Amino acid sequence: MSSTAKTILEKNLHTTDLDHNLHFYAKGSEIPLVSQGIWQVCQGLVQLSTLYTTGEEGLLGWAGPSMCFGLWLTCLQTYQATAIADTYLIRYSILEVEASPQLCHALLPQMGRRLRQMEAILAIAGQRRVEDRLYQLLLLLKQEFGQPVAGGSRLSIRITHQDIANAICTTRVTVTRMLGKLQQNGSISRDNDRHLILIDDTFEIGSDLFGVISQVV
Repeated sequence: MSSTAKTILEKNLHTTDLDHNLHFYAKGSEIPLVSQGIWQVCQGLVQLSTLYTTGEEGLLGWAGPSMCFGLWLTCLQTYQATAIADTYLIRYSILEVEASPQLCHALLPQMGRRLRQMEAILAIAGQRRVEDRLYQLLLLLKQEFGQPVAGGSRLSIRITHQDIANAICTTRVTVTRMLGKLQQNGSISRDNDRHLILIDDTFEIGSDLFGVISQVV
């Protein structure tokens, strides 16, 4: 278990005086959801999505370390949670949360992070040009999961071209083409593990959604 997972677990167990065990889900596993409980991520990454009547998948966002998710936090009838990295989780019942002001205090900021992320994804999806949607989604990923490296930011997560396409309402072929163009003009690169690196000259601190003027992809 990583130091991050241990820190989150020890903090919350100290807060609640409850004996919670970590639940492990391997990369690619679907995480079971219950109506009267929430999950908190200790380590790893969870992708949240819904299914449309057409059978297509709609991306709702990601839950990283400390963040929360669960059926109790959504009104959607179809709601899926998938581990896209090896992931450790803690599960709390709603009764436990309601009975512990300390636990509520610890979880509230993380619920706020998820709300802000979902709001940003909604705003991005409303952009008219697909190029703008891609650019601003990459900026959001940088804000949420970027790690500083020489000349840019490395995304600590790896998401597929189809995941990106689902998030910005376009096709996988279009995403592949646009990412190829960005790589050709030096705006992005990949490391040896195939993680995206966003170059600072193109991807500044934010975009018009996040407080400064956006660049054109």
